Amino acid sequence: MSTLAVSTKVSTSRKRVANVRHRTLTMAKARSLIVLGLFALVAMAALLRIMWLGLFAEGGRHFSLSDALMPARGEIVDRNGEVLARDFSAYALWFKPDEMEDGPPLVHDRKEVARALVRIFPDLSYSDVLKKLGSKKGVHLRERILPEEANQVHALGEPAIQIPREPDRIYPQGSMAAHVLGYVDQDDGGQVGMESYFEKELTSDQSRMQPAVLSIDARVQGALEDELGRGMALSNAKGAAGVILDVDTGEVLALASLPSFNPNKVLAKDKWVPEELARQGDTANVFNRVTNQVYELGSTFKPITVAAAIDAGTIRDLGKRYSTAPVQVGRFSIKDGHAMGGALNPPEILIHSSNPGTARIADELGPARLKSTMEKLGMNERPYIELPARGFPLWPKSNPDGNWPRITTMTVAFGHGIAVTPLHLASAYAALVNGGVWRPATLKKLSPKEVPAGRRVFKAATSAKMRQMLRMIVVYGTGKKANAPGFRVGGKTGSAEKPGVGGYRRSSLVSTFAAAFPMDRPRYVVIAMLDEPQGTVATSGQRTAAWNAAPVVGRVVPRIGPILGIMPDESRDVDITDLRPLIPGGSAH
Repeated sequence: MSTLAVSTKVSTSRKRVANVRHRTLTMAKARSLIVLGLFALVAMAALLRIMWLGLFAEGGRHFSLSDALMPARGEIVDRNGEVLARDFSAYALWFKPDEMEDGPPLVHDRKEVARALVRIFPDLSYSDVLKKLGSKKGVHLRERILPEEANQVHALGEPAIQIPREPDRIYPQGSMAAHVLGYVDQDDGGQVGMESYFEKELTSDQSRMQPAVLSIDARVQGALEDELGRGMALSNAKGAAGVILDVDTGEVLALASLPSFNPNKVLAKDKWVPEELARQGDTANVFNRVTNQVYELGSTFKPITVAAAIDAGTIRDLGKRYSTAPVQVGRFSIKDGHAMGGALNPPEILIHSSNPGTARIADELGPARLKSTMEKLGMNERPYIELPARGFPLWPKSNPDGNWPRITTMTVAFGHGIAVTPLHLASAYAALVNGGVWRPATLKKLSPKEVPAGRRVFKAATSAKMRQMLRMIVVYGTGKKANAPGFRVGGKTGSAEKPGVGGYRRSSLVSTFAAAFPMDRPRYVVIAMLDEPQGTVATSGQRTAAWNAAPVVGRVVPRIGPILGIMPDESRDVDITDLRPLIPGGSAH
């Protein structure tokens, strides 16, 4: 055989061996992939089964895949993303005898099981547990239990005693902003606050992964609640209310009603609520003083009256003087608590808070124009806010011609005979200082495109004059204790007797300070109200707003100013040089 033939034969043989080896390796790889695929399918099936048993079919309930991946209810956050309300999954303790098809519901004696559960949960009542273990239907034994407690329950070996995971609502900030948030009822969903307003958004499949964003700033809210609480304590008041409002957008940065409540502890309607929660639960303070309670807010209305008169042209000269002698209209007499001299001009009337002086300005203005101004400010309607609880104002009755009687016009001018919420007042003061535009208040964070155009109530020039006079009240008048250095606070006190059977109760006041800052470029309105403050050592025995509500604002503003980007600057102020000569001794300041 030739060398070439031998070489060809060897080459052919090598190719055959290589092909056999290639086919063997390919088949081995294919078999390995098939085995791995089978293992993956088995593992996937096992995983899906575990997910089904552990998540979708727990406690006899059935959920969709979206339910497993998303919370039952979306989060609520403040304007900076701070969580105010959140869902989390927690173990619960149930007795479900109706799910046991054969045999008795309990493996062990009922008394023995009851004693075992009380050993694990000492706060439970033995008699109560024993009674529930005799039920023929599913009954809730305890709302929340820890994982280690769940292990102890599992060790009892009682299939009818189950520990499913259930969604729960938690409010990390406790009682802070409780009247804004509201709470969640297990049967009826969101209640009272924004939990109710955002019910659809918080529970829909499309929206619950996105938080509901409020206009509230948790830091500002905390400062307002803290200082209102301090004001309550110092004056021994029975309640307090406060609002901080963006004057250009209507966004509410803080809204507080005290005393408050803890939404984590509000009772549900059903009867299985544990005893320790029954002791803690309290709905007595759910009522919102800011949006649902109407008050006669007294002298805080006087700047509104003066602004309406300037706008209407009945006040053309701020030096014009009005008598402060008592005004007699029929059997009614309007007078000041103390003598203020013969006559005062409008800035002095506001600085010294004269009732007869304001009444005469309103009388000159006339009922139609004052009533129209109040209507433009929304004083005849429920407050504009998303909260479901909104009080209807006590709006004065009109004559057959549609106008108020003369005495009504005079008393409304200084905040009597008309009752509104503190939120009404906040929105009105925003229009008073922001250039004259009223906008509805909102608890939703607004983008620049979402800010409403609002409606014009006052001329821009009138608003500028009111900024000057509100600042003068704090510099020279009854609002001195609100004068936070460097923050250019302006505002007006109001102390009104509460109405009662047979007339006004002199022993019961509502003290309010309505303010804005900084007055050279107002950005925020601050309202502080105390319900029935008492004269105490801390207030020098006084009950009026100058001694209790004004100091609250004076403490709040320096706390929230830097948070909101407003730093104290004593080199700046609103220019009041043209009005100082109208005030005796004003040019010396």
